[in-house]
Amino acid sequence: MSDIICITNRNLCKDDFLVRIENIAKAKPKAIILREKDLSESEYTALAEKVMKICRQYNIKCILHSFADAAISLKCDSIHLPMHFLLNIENEKKMMFKNIGTSCHSVEDAISAEKLGCTYIIAGHIFETDCKKGVAPRGLEFLKNICGKVHIPVYAIGGIGHKNFSEVIKAGAKGGCVMSGLMQCKDINKYMEAFKVE
Repeated sequence: MSDIICITNRNLCKDDFLVRIENIAKAKPKAIILREKDLSESEYTALAEKVMKICRQYNIKCILHSFADAAISLKCDSIHLPMHFLLNIENEKKMMFKNIGTSCHSVEDAISAEKLGCTYIIAGHIFETDCKKGVAPRGLEFLKNICGKVHIPVYAIGGIGHKNFSEVIKAGAKGGCVMSGLMQCKDINKYMEAFKVE
């Protein structure tokens, strides 16, 4: 099990998406977050059911994104909620999840997330990335500040790669999140292996 969380984006994927998910699951990431923002709830639910089945087969944590009702109906105990969803979710629904995460863009966000019951947070974006072209990265100091202010695991996102991963860990993060690298690399095992920090 690594410290890398895979965040999906099937639109970046050149091959069959579910085959790629299976190959990623075989490479043992920390978790797979199914983040397909362009799907309707019913489309997302149908896809989530297939992805969850693959994750169960390889004993990988599958975290659904945004659609709390879909996650509850599929008996998924892990959800990633954007901050505005997290602030508005009813307590009864929140109690149905073992793992709740959110994305944080400030120290204040991180402190709020912990108070709201998050079991992990994703902080970013740390380095320059094509996903946020033209937007200045927040940097390692930002990451260090967040890690120093909360007691839950922090995963860095944004431009995370083999060359800078050890810096992310040194800054206090539990691990990192990768999207395009895992959606597009030719050899998933080799790609994941390169993240091992001595």
